[in-house]
Amino acid sequence: MSVIVTLSGTIIYLRAQNKEQDAEKKQLQAQIVKLKGAVPVPSVSDKKTVDAQSYIQSIEGKLQKINDYLKKRGLKGFSTKSVGGSGNAEDTKLSDDETYSLYNEYLDRLVHSVAFIPMGYPHISSLTSYFGYRSDPFNSAHAEFHPGIDFKGSKGDAARSTANGRVVFAGWYGGYGNCVRIAHMNNYETLYGHLSRISVKVGQEVTVGEKIGEVGSTGRSTGTHLHYEVRKDGRAINPISFLNLNK
Repeated sequence: MSVIVTLSGTIIYLRAQNKEQDAEKKQLQAQIVKLKGAVPVPSVSDKKTVDAQSYIQSIEGKLQKINDYLKKRGLKGFSTKSVGGSGNAEDTKLSDDETYSLYNEYLDRLVHSVAFIPMGYPHISSLTSYFGYRSDPFNSAHAEFHPGIDFKGSKGDAARSTANGRVVFAGWYGGYGNCVRIAHMNNYETLYGHLSRISVKVGQEVTVGEKIGEVGSTGRSTGTHLHYEVRKDGRAINPISFLNLNK
């Protein structure tokens, strides 16, 4: 039962950020609630115990992998200790193979989703400007729409990819100055602007947490910082929603 409790918390903790993922999460939560009330009587069979423990080990490994992804993004992970208890069928309230297999398959999808969804911080620091309308930093008498968020930084600080993906642009991009754009699954794209140095090339596959450039003040910029955008279907959306799993 401790496996079910731990995974229930994990699913709530790793909330998805788009409608399709929200729908999947709700469906899986419903399955978990159903399973909680219908956990089969544990078997004391040696074979079933071994099979169940194999699933538990696989689940623990995938939870650890998710934790690793979160830490690379600068996000706090969660405890994965003692997911399977002592290994005794009576102590852990082991269910049958189908129950563990369901969670195992779900975690396969979860690990894949977490790797490719832009979450967390491209640069660990405080924010200096937010998404939305603001005063034009070059002309305070006018307002402008700011399609991303800005992170405070020093020239040369590392800027890192927030998800696995493929570099679709790396070069000078108008007011963004030196800029990197990365395409991710489900029509997500992230943009990193005003870089002092670009560390990747177009077509290059990058992984979460990989350095893609260095913080700078190129292009239309009033000072050294990292400009960061998240786009969905080509439209800029508020990156704040992706910095914290509880948003």
